[in-house]
Amino acid sequence: MVVIRLARFGSKHRPKYRVTVADQRRAATGKYIEIVGNFNPSPQGQEKEIILDLDRVNSWIAKGAQPTQRVKSIIKKAQAGA
Repeated sequence: MVVIRLARFGSKHRPKYRVTVADQRRAATGKYIEIVGNFNPSPQGQEKEIILDLDRVNSWIAKGAQPTQRVKSIIKKAQAGA
């Protein structure tokens, strides 16, 4: 099954996440199909909290990809802000 989930990157104590489309059997930070956005839980200065390509996300969901609970809430936040 294809899932839309977060993959952690960034430095120690300063997490940032990529919103990725990947096969469920792959490791969370392993090989992915596509990056559809970024999530920064603690933005500073001019940084944005959520950068998401909603067209691609909706396309993947239409094809059957399942977003995780956290990604669902990020999508709702991005749609409300747009």
